[in-house]
Amino acid sequence: MLHAGLDLSRKKLDVCLLSGEGEHLDQLAVPPDADSLKTLARRVEEVHAEPVCAVIESMTGARLVHDTLEAEGWDVEIADAQRVKGLAPLACKTDKIDSMVLAVLSHRDLVPAIWLPDPRVREERELARFRMHLVKHKTALKCRIHSTLINFGRP
Repeated sequence: MLHAGLDLSRKKLDVCLLSGEGEHLDQLAVPPDADSLKTLARRVEEVHAEPVCAVIESMTGARLVHDTLEAEGWDVEIADAQRVKGLAPLACKTDKIDSMVLAVLSHRDLVPAIWLPDPRVREERELARFRMHLVKHKTALKCRIHSTLINFGRP
């Protein structure tokens, strides 16, 4: 099994690949969009032909990476960023080093993973959050209209 450490930034996703024995195989950087992630998964499959266990830190955009790579057959875990920092405090932090640290944690089975609900549950939660937002917005508009009517003498 291959172990991949994924470090996400706005413009690129740094990927460090380790073999099952912990040997450094490859260091890649790809754009963090769905098409590039699918291409990455296919390329790793063609070159190495082994299952991949990947780790990415919890951050904005990590769910897209998680869902896309899981759909391509990778086993992806999202790591708690604070606990990763506690496990591997580094003076020199770069994207390449972070991806290597995550790959090593995956290889050693020391990933402080967070629980991620399945996509159906996440979608239901997002719908509930959006509904709550709309209800609060509707209430604020009603209060504003009522206040404006009172200011103009029409209660």
